[in-house]
Amino acid sequence: MSTATPIELKPRPRLPEWLRIKLPTSDTFSHTRSLLDELKLHTVCESAKCPNHWECWSKGTATFMIAGDRCTRACGFCAVATLKPLALDDDEPARVAEATRRMKLKHVVITAVARDDLKDGGAEHFRLTIEKVRELNPGIVIEVLVPDFLDRDFAQDLVLNAKPHIYNHNLETVRRLTPTVRHRATYDRSLTVLAKAKARGGSAMHTKSGMMLGLGETHDEVVQSMHDLRAANVDILTLGQYLQPTLQHLPVVEFVPPAKFAEFKQIAEGLGFIHVASGPMVRSSYHADEFKGTAEH
Repeated sequence: MSTATPIELKPRPRLPEWLRIKLPTSDTFSHTRSLLDELKLHTVCESAKCPNHWECWSKGTATFMIAGDRCTRACGFCAVATLKPLALDDDEPARVAEATRRMKLKHVVITAVARDDLKDGGAEHFRLTIEKVRELNPGIVIEVLVPDFLDRDFAQDLVLNAKPHIYNHNLETVRRLTPTVRHRATYDRSLTVLAKAKARGGSAMHTKSGMMLGLGETHDEVVQSMHDLRAANVDILTLGQYLQPTLQHLPVVEFVPPAKFAEFKQIAEGLGFIHVASGPMVRSSYHADEFKGTAEH
C-alpha cells in the first residue's frame, strides 16, 4: 500500500527576489528553438518547465530528452506528462547526434522519461544515442541522467557499456519525503543504482546525483542524504530549489535562501564530493559543463 499523501492544492506563493529571472532576447535562443523543432527533438528544458531554459537556450545548450515525452510515472514534482508511451523512434539517436554537432557542444546531457513499459526501461535507446553522439562528435563529454531502470542490472549495464563520462541518477529528496515526491521510485533503490554504477562504470566515469530543496525537508535530513550518497560513492552533487510547475503538483513549503545553499555546499565539499553545485537556480544539468574532472574514453 502506498504511503504517499494526497497533494493539497494551494495558490503558488510569490517568488522571492533571488528566484526572479530576466528573460533573454538573443538570436541564439530562437536559433536553438528552431533547430530542436526542425529535428523534432524533445528537451527536459521544455517538458519539465525548467526555469533555466531561457538562459541555456540563449547560450546554445539544451538537455535532450529521449524515448518520447510521455512518462510512465507520475512524480508529484515533475511537469512531464504521464501518458501511455508511444513506440520508440529508431531515428532519434541520430537526430540527437546531429543536434549536438550543429550546436558544437563540448558537453552534452542526455536524459529520458521513465519507460517502465519496456523490458529494459529504454536502456538500449540510451546506448544507441550515446554511440551515435560519440560517432558524430569525437571528444565530446557525454553525461546521462537516467531513471532507476527498476534496478535491473542488465539494463544499467547497457548504458554503462556505452561508456558515458558521467552517470547521473537523482535522489530528488530526503528519505522521509520520497513516497510523496517520487512515484514508484524508492530512496534505497536509487542509492543502490548509484553504488552499482560506480562499481561497474570504471575509474574514468563519475557518478552524480541531485536533490530539490524546499519540499519540507529538515537540515539534518539533507545532511543525512549527503552522507548516504557519499556512502554510495557518488562523486558529484547538485542542490537546487524546488519550484511548483502547476497547481496540480506538490506545493513549495519553503524558499531556501542562497546562504543556506552555500552552507550545504560547504558541508558537501567537506564530505568529499569532488564537485558541488548548490544554489536556488541549480538543476541537474544546469551549467553541467563547469565540471572539468572528466577523463577521455
